[in-house]
Amino acid sequence: MKKQRKENSFIKKPSYKGGREALKQFIGANLKYPQEAYDNKIEGTVKIKYTINHRGDVIKTKVISKLGFGCDEEACRVVRLLKFHVERARGIKVLHHKDINVHFHMPKQKIVENKPKEKQEIPTEISYEITSKPKKKETGGGYTITINYD
Repeated sequence: MKKQRKENSFIKKPSYKGGREALKQFIGANLKYPQEAYDNKIEGTVKIKYTINHRGDVIKTKVISKLGFGCDEEACRVVRLLKFHVERARGIKVLHHKDINVHFHMPKQKIVENKPKEKQEIPTEISYEITSKPKKKETGGGYTITINYD
């Protein structure tokens, strides 16, 4: 008889229900490009540190790397909506801390003709990218999510 192997970690890391694809779909459905950032043609990355409680809810967000023009607030709003699956840690209520990078890219423009002399530009593609990297001491983990709308 083989001896059963013990798990490596005492406290398990939280995971998003449905995996990366579900996280990608959720972010895509809820993340809106801020109008102020769109008007000023702002692109870049917002780095957010967030805390997950023992129930899997995001209870605290903090912007580490700011972009401004409403992108910071929008990224925090969407991260606060996330719900994770957290394994019970032997009756201990554990807070988990994670980092996530939210990349904002300007939507592509398509020229539409209403009348022969008038042309309007409207966005046809919105692109967002979400990345998360493990801390230096941790091994494995981390993910990148890119969302493109055509």
